[in-house]
Amino acid sequence: MRFLSVAVVGLTFAATSAMAQDNSTPEPIDGASRPLRDSVLEQLVGHWQVTRTMRGTSTPTAAEVSWVLNHQFVQLHYVPDRSSPQPYEAIVYIGYDNMSDRYVVHWLDIFGGRISETLGYGTPAPNGIRFVFEYPDGPFTNTFTLDPSTHRLSFLLRQKNARGEWTTFATEEWRRVQ
Repeated sequence: MRFLSVAVVGLTFAATSAMAQDNSTPEPIDGASRPLRDSVLEQLVGHWQVTRTMRGTSTPTAAEVSWVLNHQFVQLHYVPDRSSPQPYEAIVYIGYDNMSDRYVVHWLDIFGGRISETLGYGTPAPNGIRFVFEYPDGPFTNTFTLDPSTHRLSFLLRQKNARGEWTTFATEEWRRVQ
């Protein structure tokens, strides 16, 4: 009888241990323990001089780019040039959603909450990322491209007009400041 009790306890312990191993929680695909490692975004980090051209007018500004929030996002801070006739300021967060396998971008700027309520999604493009925003007045894209030979960035911002044609909203040329 004593042998049977020891055997039952031993089998119960072995079965409980096996079940505990089978029910272990898999590591989350996203979260605080999974910082973002992205070679494209890494190339953005630093100090930049930016020239934005809109409707034929070029405006200088600066941008500071750094990793934030536990290395989950790259933050682009467009710093306004107060001497500019059209100073622009924005804070942009670019991260990656591993579950959906796409970039996400939160674009907050001087144009307020209505424009900033739309989340953008991105996919890799040659030497960069193409972001799409589905704004209430139509789709908008922002494609950035890094020239590997010069280490300069260019941004092409396009929108679809009421006739369904894609038009250039603005372009940006980024030059790294050492």
